[in-house]
Amino acid sequence: MSKKNKEVQKPKSEFIFQRKNYIFLFIGLGLIALGFILMAGGGSDDPNVFNPEIYSFRRIRLAPTLILIGLGIQIYAILLNPHKKKE
Repeated sequence: MSKKNKEVQKPKSEFIFQRKNYIFLFIGLGLIALGFILMAGGGSDDPNVFNPEIYSFRRIRLAPTLILIGLGIQIYAILLNPHKKKE
């Protein structure tokens, strides 16, 4: 047996995604977190008193839109192929 056959090839440890993918993943996570932060709050200390702040533009339109945009960016980051060559 030769010396080359005895040596065991160690697989190189590589990340699943490239740097560009992780940048988009973190941007998406940031938007999702921001959306949930904007959606939080607006409660009332007294359960017998209605607080109309729960129906504000920020909680009904802005926060869910940011969450959906963040999810879209997450999907894009997963499907992104950074090695694709432009023709």
